[in-house]
Amino acid sequence: MAIVNTIRKNHYQDSMKLMQISQKLSALEGVKQASAIMATEANLLMLKEAGLIEKMPEFAGANDLIIAVDAESQEIGDEAILQLETLLAPADIGNTSNIIYKSLETASNSLPGANIAVISVPGEYAKLEVAKAITKGLHTFLFSDNLSLEEEIEVKERAREKGLLVMGPGCGTSIINGIGLGFANIINKGPIGVIAAAGTGLQEVTCLINNLGSGITHGIGVGGRDLSQEVGGITTLEAIKILDKDNSTHVFLVVSKPPSKEVAEKVLEAFKETGKPSVICFMGSDLKSDDPNIYFASTLDDAAIRAVQFAQNGSKKPNIISAKNWKKQVQQAVKSLNSKQKYIRGLYSGGTLCYEAQYVLEPILGKIYSNAPFNKEYKLKNSNKSEKNSLIDLGEEEFTVGRPHPMIDANLRSERLLSEASKADVAVILLDVVLGYVASPDPAGDLLPAIREARKSAKKKGRNVVFVAHVCGTHNDPQGLIDQEDKLREEGVLVFPTNAQASRVAGMITARGDI
Repeated sequence: MAIVNTIRKNHYQDSMKLMQISQKLSALEGVKQASAIMATEANLLMLKEAGLIEKMPEFAGANDLIIAVDAESQEIGDEAILQLETLLAPADIGNTSNIIYKSLETASNSLPGANIAVISVPGEYAKLEVAKAITKGLHTFLFSDNLSLEEEIEVKERAREKGLLVMGPGCGTSIINGIGLGFANIINKGPIGVIAAAGTGLQEVTCLINNLGSGITHGIGVGGRDLSQEVGGITTLEAIKILDKDNSTHVFLVVSKPPSKEVAEKVLEAFKETGKPSVICFMGSDLKSDDPNIYFASTLDDAAIRAVQFAQNGSKKPNIISAKNWKKQVQQAVKSLNSKQKYIRGLYSGGTLCYEAQYVLEPILGKIYSNAPFNKEYKLKNSNKSEKNSLIDLGEEEFTVGRPHPMIDANLRSERLLSEASKADVAVILLDVVLGYVASPDPAGDLLPAIREARKSAKKKGRNVVFVAHVCGTHNDPQGLIDQEDKLREEGVLVFPTNAQASRVAGMITARGDI
């Protein structure tokens, strides 16, 4: 094996572009792993720990781009580096001019009608850029992470004074007036306003709303810490105010992991003041309300269904139809397992989907271990080593160091899938497949070689492994929801229309329970 590196001085690229470049380089024949990343001190240290650089470069800074390739030979590594110019070149956009601005100031001055800034810079510079955007009167979609809690509170309070939103930090998804920012799907416009402190949580509910025949006005991501006691729901509460003034928004839906009790009460009161029907999905929370206009949902699909029902003026509860003959398929799957196969292994690319799956599975199977646990008592000692029933969020930073996100590159998940499926006590592999902008052009297809190999290997040992999956997406997404589901079904994967359904059925198969 050969490690090949190159540094491009003063060649800043945003995080989304870098993830795509990393995925394309990693997909080259003979390349085991590749990473395109800005040369901050923290990133360089992560690359060194991942074995992608042999020593720390002496002259590299946060505005410099470093490419690191782990290849089968020096020649293959050098060839991968040569691909860089093509990957860095701007896409062909026909006659539309492609103007590159060097700063937020010049961009906003040239686009006086703009009212939102998308910021994706190293964390140490993010606060300054957000402050500039606020001064310019711009809402901010902050993809960058690594702002301190104090910095997050400071910029959000400044934004609130001007009636602006700071979506983030680490905001992976928003859909503003039909335009997807970050990891987002193509969603029909409609009467439901969505606010989410969860990226794939926002994707799941908006896709389900779309697939149930309704749509959204906006999907506003607020960042994972917004509903914490410290931040106090600043962006969430401002988003409620803004959406309440929007005459097109008739129903609210908010998604989050359990917030602090004080913040939850503030959010509940804010929804009551709007007088509009509201669905609240604080997964794992036991909050309730006797207000007929407020519904507390336990799962993401429950939240989407209730929001659509509100939007249709309380008409008959819409139904998410599952695959035909699924009960028969599940019964066959149960019969195919032997008595030694007792455990489930979930391999997730979406953090919120992994969290929801744990919430659904715990009443069925008991303890669910994870690197990002729903129940903090069951945190894995080693994220690379599963214990009994385990669900792994492969999008956590510990797995993305020097690698593109698993929604973009399936290599790490495929490797883990083969490892988990080879264990004699594993009965079920549970997967999510997330479609939309930025995601892999064929995420289901990326997993098929590993699924086939796992089945083949298990068969040789007289075993069968059951695969259960959910595809989070819409018919309008570039990858196509039906096409992706069909690819999985053709390989014998049991596919369900919601993450909660897939998790519930996977748990029942593992427990050999009644379906």
